[in-house]
Amino acid sequence: MRFSLQLPTDRVTLGAEYGTAEAVMEMARAAEDHGYDAVTVTEHPIPSDDWMRTGGHHALDPFVALAFAAASTRRLRLQTNLCVVPYRNPFLTAKSVATLDSLSGGRVIFGAGAGYLEPEFRALGVDYAARNELFDEALVVMKQVWTGESVELDGRGFAAHGHHALPRPAQRPHPPIWIGGNSRRAIRRVVDHGDGWMPIPNPATLAERRRTPGLETVDDLRARLGYLRAYAAERGRAVPRDLMFMPIGRSMYSRAEPDAGAEIAQIRELAELGVTQLAVGFLVDTRREFLRALDRYAREIVARIA
Repeated sequence: MRFSLQLPTDRVTLGAEYGTAEAVMEMARAAEDHGYDAVTVTEHPIPSDDWMRTGGHHALDPFVALAFAAASTRRLRLQTNLCVVPYRNPFLTAKSVATLDSLSGGRVIFGAGAGYLEPEFRALGVDYAARNELFDEALVVMKQVWTGESVELDGRGFAAHGHHALPRPAQRPHPPIWIGGNSRRAIRRVVDHGDGWMPIPNPATLAERRRTPGLETVDDLRARLGYLRAYAAERGRAVPRDLMFMPIGRSMYSRAEPDAGAEIAQIRELAELGVTQLAVGFLVDTRREFLRALDRYAREIVARIA
């Protein structure tokens, strides 16, 4: 079992606590020193005021933030959780991923999703209704770009005939692609295009807001894994090797701290299901509190699981 620590780069309104180069680098170093395997960041380039008023959040650019994390560490994996792929031209995303992977010595995990905030799509000039098709197309395109060879590609809003992009990613054939989402379509995308899956605990009451089905219990996860394995068998493909999940009862957006013993028991149950990576986050107001929280979790959970 490995552990991914969500950096609070979504709390940029707290300024120097979380939204500076010094803050990102200090938290990334602490994560590496305390035995976490990866740090993750989210993204929201231009969220709507309405969404912000109802609990939304801003975020640093994921690739820039992870570049600072990379520069201050040596082995820590650098993970987007997640990059909203349809927001960008796929050639630009491929370049950002390849550059970060090359400069970090092959440490990127590319966590990717279709997105769900329709007003943000409109602000970026992207067709919300076409987001799934754009996502699937981009995954195919980026894999071809990462070969470093000349491409012949026509897509939605682009044409590239006799173009190629360097540097290639350090990881071959490319950084692992972990797909986010709880829906059956997301699960099929994991099997068809991905190397890992990142479902999220999601109360049924938030299913409409997050545009992904509810997932409230370990049994819910077990049922979706059953669908993933059946679809992989139908397609004649291997089951993706990595599965990242957050222990149910823990949230990056809640101050509640679950009982350590109960969480360890649940982690063991998740491991038996095939979960390989745990997502962890702490909602606190200062960097000092965040560093204390990651230290405490490392001692109470990470070290005991290891």
